[in-house]
Amino acid sequence: MIKKGVLVTLFFLVFSVAVVQAIGKGQQNTDSVQSESTAITDVSIKAPNFTLTTPEGKKVNLADYQGKKVILNFWATWCPPCKAEMPALQDLYERLNGHIEILAINIDPENDVSKFVKEHNLTFPILLDQTGKVNESYSILSVPTTFLLDENGTIIKKQIGAMTLEQMEAFIAT
Repeated sequence: MIKKGVLVTLFFLVFSVAVVQAIGKGQQNTDSVQSESTAITDVSIKAPNFTLTTPEGKKVNLADYQGKKVILNFWATWCPPCKAEMPALQDLYERLNGHIEILAINIDPENDVSKFVKEHNLTFPILLDQTGKVNESYSILSVPTTFLLDENGTIIKKQIGAMTLEQMEAFIAT
C-alpha cells in the first residue's frame, strides 16, 4: 500500500515538473516571436521591394512609390478583424487623398478577392501575393498586419491587429 502511494506521488511530481517546464518553454517561444516582430519596428530597415498584381492584372512595384509615405496592409478575405478594418482603411484612403498611399496585400488570392473588394467598395490598390513570398519577406505571423513606410521606403512603424480609423490616424502621425 505504501509503495502504491509513493509511486502515485512520484508520478504527480514528475508530471508537475514536466508541465512547468512546458509552460516555461511556451513563454520563451512567445517572447522570442514578440521580440522578432517588435525588432522590425524598433530598427528602421528598408522595406523589401516587390512586384505584385492587382485582381485586374495590373503590376505594381513598391519601388514606384519612392518619395511617398506608404501604408502596407497585409490581410485575408477569411479574417474577421481584416473585414472589420476595411471600412476604416477605405475611409482613411479617402481622407488622405493621395498624401499617403495605401497598398493592401491579400495573402489568400485563391479566394474571390474581386468579389470581396466590390462588396466592401474598396478603391485603394489591392495586391495579390500569389506565391506567399512577400508575406514571407515581411515575416507576417498574423493578419491584419500594417506597416508604415517613409518616403525612402524605410519601415518606421508596424501594427499587428486591426485598427480603428482613429488608431490609423494616430499610426500615420509622425
